[in-house]
Amino acid sequence: MSTLNLNEKKEVIKKILRELHSGVSLEVLKERFKEVLKGISPMEIPLIEQELVKEGVPIQEIIKLCDLHVALFRDFLVSRELEEVPRGHPLNLLLMENEYLLKKAEALNIYALSLSRATTEDEKKALTNHIRELINDLRKIRAHYRKIQMLIFPYMEKRGISAVPRVLWAREDEIIVKLRSIVKLLESNDYVEISKKALEIANGVSEIIFRENKILFPAVWVLLSEGEWAAINDEANKIGWLVNVDAKWTPVEKPVMPYEVKGVVDEEKLEKLPQEMKIIALSGGVKPDEYELIRSGDLDLETGFVNLDELKSLFQSLPLELTFADANDRVRFFSESKIHKGFVRSKTILGRRVEYCHPPRLEAFIKKVLNELKIGSKNYEVFWTKMGDRIIRVMVVALRNDEGKYLGVLEIVEDLTEIVEKPEEVKKKVLVI
Repeated sequence: MSTLNLNEKKEVIKKILRELHSGVSLEVLKERFKEVLKGISPMEIPLIEQELVKEGVPIQEIIKLCDLHVALFRDFLVSRELEEVPRGHPLNLLLMENEYLLKKAEALNIYALSLSRATTEDEKKALTNHIRELINDLRKIRAHYRKIQMLIFPYMEKRGISAVPRVLWAREDEIIVKLRSIVKLLESNDYVEISKKALEIANGVSEIIFRENKILFPAVWVLLSEGEWAAINDEANKIGWLVNVDAKWTPVEKPVMPYEVKGVVDEEKLEKLPQEMKIIALSGGVKPDEYELIRSGDLDLETGFVNLDELKSLFQSLPLELTFADANDRVRFFSESKIHKGFVRSKTILGRRVEYCHPPRLEAFIKKVLNELKIGSKNYEVFWTKMGDRIIRVMVVALRNDEGKYLGVLEIVEDLTEIVEKPEEVKKKVLVI
């Protein structure tokens, strides 16, 4: 295998694909060309497909082979270290997502190449429609990247491995930006640019899949404990998966969050890392992040930890104002915003019945809304009003605990004058991230 150059490898792969098409079994071909396939990466697949398109192989024939391509290369896309990953494990599902995304990227590559060689307007429009469908599918990739960025990277960073996450995230972000830009481009008739951008996306997705499967995933499989994977599993299920989850993984260990990890990587684990990761990790030394998240006196808000001073400042810095009345309809708390002022309130309303905080003409209406929120016929109610020349939105939201018990009501007062009166100006300020 090592004696073959790229052109020779391409010829071998083209032969494999033709034999697949003629009916030779996948297993027979995988065994026959085992040594060659070990040296094939997803980045080389588009080059092979390009040769097939040039040779005039019908697009639909190549598309039919996409599933077989992925099956053919599956054994060599995934490092041997990952063979023991349990079904339903988050890493198993991430690998399955990459398989799904690779199929889409392959098909996109084929249609983009065909578009670059199309001669008639009808053919170009038909190919563009196929590209549009695939782009819509690939835009789901953000959910895959979110799981990598938000769930896996924090555990690496805690261990002092931050360079790899930053580089990989930058490459992922390039794909997101290109996917966003091609959506607008697809509305034009600039077929040359559509083909060019689609090829960039297809190649970029394939490259990231290769980096994840060959470098990132084997590394985290070595580094992360079952408790860490348990936490990743819980959060990943909330984000959702791009593939059907046909098996449930049940960890024995309780979930361990990144801030609970000491982050020290022992020599034994360092030696087991993929070579590329080992070089990066050892070049600057592995210095774990020793920041302690939880301090004495912190309040556990379930989604984070703050002390009382921070919480007070947090409420004051919101561009809205809050009033909380408990299950007995008694006011227990309100916030005052430094940014936007809402209704006038004072500490003297604490302990007061919430309906008495409104004019008598509204008392029956307030009671009716509170009752609807209590019995659960509504979870919230929205009102619009004016304060001088300001347009105010008032949301009244029922608060319930995890068991559904009613805890009280939260009134959210927000000044939306600018949004209502100057929508075009607001749109000009929108920054897509």
